Amino acid sequence: MTSVGTDQAARAAAWSALGTVRDPELDEPLTDLGFVQQCEVDEEGRAVVRLRLPTYFCAPNFAFLMVADAYDAVISAPGVTAADVALVDHFAADAINTGVAARAGFVASFEGEAVAELDELRANFLRKAVYAGTDRVVRALGVDPARLAGLTLGDAPPGHDRERLRARRRELGLPAGDHDPLLIDPETGEPPADVRRHLGMARVTRTSQEANSGVCRGMLRFRYPQPETKEGRP
Repeated sequence: MTSVGTDQAARAAAWSALGTVRDPELDEPLTDLGFVQQCEVDEEGRAVVRLRLPTYFCAPNFAFLMVADAYDAVISAPGVTAADVALVDHFAADAINTGVAARAGFVASFEGEAVAELDELRANFLRKAVYAGTDRVVRALGVDPARLAGLTLGDAPPGHDRERLRARRRELGLPAGDHDPLLIDPETGEPPADVRRHLGMARVTRTSQEANSGVCRGMLRFRYPQPETKEGRP
């Protein structure tokens, strides 16, 4: 084979798969955040994905989660037969990329430095996503806090925010049906004992999440001022 073309359908599928991968802290897709520098798939189905982050020193545990999740998503995309997914311009890129390629896990990838896998970290960020999502849905309802305890998830306005909250609750193994309580403590899976405190935590979490998102987007634009040319957007 003297030249290698591009499989447009597989590239579109790989890009769509990357859209399901989220920054664990910001709870936003890597594709929306601009973290995908390159996404290409050749006619043999071999995908090449390069990820980038706002700073050289972004936390390696967060970065590892994103690269590992991106690999799992892309290798499962229709038409993809192999995946080369790597992080660029990061101080721990070699360890992360080698570990993800070997499917070695976080502890083995950072031998002598890491003491535990990242399941609890992921769960902690999911709990924060539930808090933040609750605030978005409650704000859209515009209901007096005293009434919220009696509402169900199905009472929330239909749309992206409700389905995003439903998805995060399911990922945590929390009740997420239309007849389940709108307010659920993500730590216990039960309705919160103190509604006002719960709502306060939800508001603070959502505000912090959105502020961090703005900071990360600004830092990324500063670090990479030129528009990307190989992002693979269909």
